[in-house]
Amino acid sequence: MGMLSLNKLSYHRTLFLWLLGYTAVLAILFLGYQYQREREFKAEELNARLQIVNSYIMSSLADGRNMGNVIKDAYHPFDDLRVSVIDSGGKVIYDNTLDHLPDRLHLDRREIAEAISKGSGYTVRRHSQSTGQTYFYSALKGNDGMIVRTAVPYDVRLDHLLRADYGFLWVMCAIIVMMGVAGFFLTRRLGQNVTRLHDFARSVEQGNRISDNEPFPNDELGKISNHIVRLYARLQKAYTDRDREHRNALFEQREKERIKKQLTNNINHELKTPVASIRGCLETLHNYPDLPAAKRMEFVDRGLAATERLGRMLSDVALITRMEDGTQSIIKEDTDLHRVISAVCDDLADQAADKGISIINDTSSPLWIVGNESLLTSIFYNLVANAIAYSGGSRIIVSGSKDEAGRILLTVEDNGSGVAEEHLPHLFERFYRIDKGRSRAAGGTGLGLAIVKNAVIIHNGSITAQNLPAGGLLFQIIFS
Repeated sequence: MGMLSLNKLSYHRTLFLWLLGYTAVLAILFLGYQYQREREFKAEELNARLQIVNSYIMSSLADGRNMGNVIKDAYHPFDDLRVSVIDSGGKVIYDNTLDHLPDRLHLDRREIAEAISKGSGYTVRRHSQSTGQTYFYSALKGNDGMIVRTAVPYDVRLDHLLRADYGFLWVMCAIIVMMGVAGFFLTRRLGQNVTRLHDFARSVEQGNRISDNEPFPNDELGKISNHIVRLYARLQKAYTDRDREHRNALFEQREKERIKKQLTNNINHELKTPVASIRGCLETLHNYPDLPAAKRMEFVDRGLAATERLGRMLSDVALITRMEDGTQSIIKEDTDLHRVISAVCDDLADQAADKGISIINDTSSPLWIVGNESLLTSIFYNLVANAIAYSGGSRIIVSGSKDEAGRILLTVEDNGSGVAEEHLPHLFERFYRIDKGRSRAAGGTGLGLAIVKNAVIIHNGSITAQNLPAGGLLFQIIFS
């Protein structure tokens, strides 16, 4: 149960309790050792004082003085000093506290044995069989082998004298408390690292999104933890980006397949009209060989026009398919847009004049761009040709310049009738026609603006269309 409760604690508290327990055990061992050492020191100090008395008594006896007088003359602070003299054989030959000397030899007494072997010895506490009291004994061996032993009763006063000083105990307790407080803050700091790493590991296991914007404490473990979280966050972001790109690639592939399918269906639908027209003309000429020459020529011209429209449609389909499937193979080189636009305006000038429309080229010279000249030509050719065919205005203006950011800004506008707002979002869709009958009559394929948009995108640009407040339609192109 205790181990289970410990496991439920946080890492910080568990580590703190282990540190506190380790400190307490270490302090207890040190206190025990220090307590024993101090008691030994005080015992040795008492023994030294008694040895002075022993030495005095021994030297007095060597001078032939009476033992009773010697004991009275000996300077010592003890009230009940017991003095014994033991010969080299261990027999007690004098004891000032006994009326009858014991017959038992004292060689087995610790202080006597130490005195014989080392010259002096003491015993802190031993019960005397002769007097029935407990004494502190101190013995000294003379040159002649005689041993003088003094003893003081081990009473309350002596026990207090030999007791260790507890002042150091309180000092150690204060040190333990301070170490505990310091250990608490240190383990809490370490615990924060471990807790965050634990939360990080759990989030990784659950597949949650990892963020590296919550820094660990600024220490060695914190720095290592920050590196781990940051690396995993980057790895997770890389996987996320990879999955997103994969999804986008799949979506683009499916969208491309959908568009191709739609394009195929639209082409099939759009080809039916010119093919049906050609077939009708040919069947009429075949079934009625006697038609007047004028009528026969009319059907021939009608079939020829349908054939030309069919050729333009196939050419446009081939171009838009090439742009979608062969973007990487399209060759790009430095091209002057001013020159491209000027050539388009010159090519369409006569066609525009036939409808009473003037074309104004207001582009800066030069306007360099890295692109495919053929595709760039198709952009402006389709825009200007559409304006000539459908705007109903009298003026077409093509403008172009570079801004401070190095972008090329181009506009193609007319002063015609514009288009209804609901048609604007669909202008760049394939085969989308505002007026189908009018478009077909003008020979349009419905792919011109789709070609324009694709060509602009291939050149990292964007195109938008909007109606002008004063009338007319404005196309704006931006090449980054």
